[in-house]
Amino acid sequence: MKPVHLRAWSVCMLAALAACGRDVPPPALETVATGEVLLSVSGQGELRSAKATPLLVPGSQWAERRLVWMLAEGSVVGKGDLLARFSAEQGELDLAQALLDLQRNALARAAKEGELDAGQGRVAVDLSQVGVQLGIAQRYADADMDAMARNQVLDAVQDVRYLGAKRDTLQWRQGQFERRGGAELAVLDAQRATIDLNAGNRRGDLEALELRAPHAGVLMLSANWSGEKPGVGSTLRAGFEFGSLPDTGAMEVELSLPQMQAQGVRVGNVVELFPPGRPDQKLVTELSWVAGAAKVASRQSPVKYLSMKAPIPDAVFRRHGWVPGQMLEARVILLRAAEGLSVANVALRSEAGRHYVQVRDGARFERREVRLGVRGSARSQVVGGLRAGEQVLLVAAEDADDEDGQDNGTTGPGAGPPPTGDTQAEQGDDQAGGA
Repeated sequence: MKPVHLRAWSVCMLAALAACGRDVPPPALETVATGEVLLSVSGQGELRSAKATPLLVPGSQWAERRLVWMLAEGSVVGKGDLLARFSAEQGELDLAQALLDLQRNALARAAKEGELDAGQGRVAVDLSQVGVQLGIAQRYADADMDAMARNQVLDAVQDVRYLGAKRDTLQWRQGQFERRGGAELAVLDAQRATIDLNAGNRRGDLEALELRAPHAGVLMLSANWSGEKPGVGSTLRAGFEFGSLPDTGAMEVELSLPQMQAQGVRVGNVVELFPPGRPDQKLVTELSWVAGAAKVASRQSPVKYLSMKAPIPDAVFRRHGWVPGQMLEARVILLRAAEGLSVANVALRSEAGRHYVQVRDGARFERREVRLGVRGSARSQVVGGLRAGEQVLLVAAEDADDEDGQDNGTTGPGAGPPPTGDTQAEQGDDQAGGA
């Protein structure tokens, strides 16, 4: 009896050792089945108006403003309602400076006019003296040579020539005074016009310290380059955008989805929308616009997002009491088929624009090309290459062993080299019925 027990114990030990040697997890498989195929991608979008009137900070020439009062964002306003009030301490200082410059200009012009009048008066006196002296000289110059000494007549002739040249010089100086004085006065007048225009702008800036609604709507504030919205006490510049007044009759939702998840999104896709936590307010609409290329949303993240828009009927907007700027949960339906095949994206391998899966063939896996239809973020529609009931490998072939401990996908007929590409499963909420 003792040898029998020893023999049984030995058999048990060998079986245990064999089991330990084969402690390998089975390969992850998916059985392809025919059923409803629903591929979708989820995200969030902001409710905004397709037609919004921009609201600019009142004033001109980027005048500085300080916000002292404003309505809360999202307030419903009527035409002419006061939206914000500003103060302009710097504008008051600028106006005072402009008025002071006007006074300085007036004093400078008066001084210049006095200087010109004095100069012209001196020239007029000199012309008068020269005229008297010239008349006397001309009388002696025409005198009879027998009645006066010859040297006196010659001196009188010389005086006539000198006084005539002096008269011409004084007349030239008189003309120069008029021309130069007119030019200097014109410069002062131009400076005065500029200062007067500046003062008028400052007065207008001080009068434009209130922002009123051009029409009825809902007040939405605009963020600046740093992402901050206007608040009481903040300093703004005239002409910059303060906010907008959306037209609630033309509402839409704007979505931004990661580029990897939005591969199959196109205009006309059905979109299901509802506020967070309120699925009872679900709205079904369609995409009306999809951006041609994805863009980076911020400098802090290299992830690119694809923008898209879907219209919101005015009746639904008013019935649920939605407001611009509200966030909505969105699900874009890429494909909804009553019957079809789909496969998880983790099972797909791509090479040179073709797609392959590894299909179980007994104890091994064969590499097979498949044709895909609509691609979702986690699953894709299969339109050829697979049949219902076949099993597809979900992990890399070199990491899965069959029940006999043989390497699958690397040995045996039909097993090609390990494929590459698309080795990571994309995240999403795609669903496949019957898979």
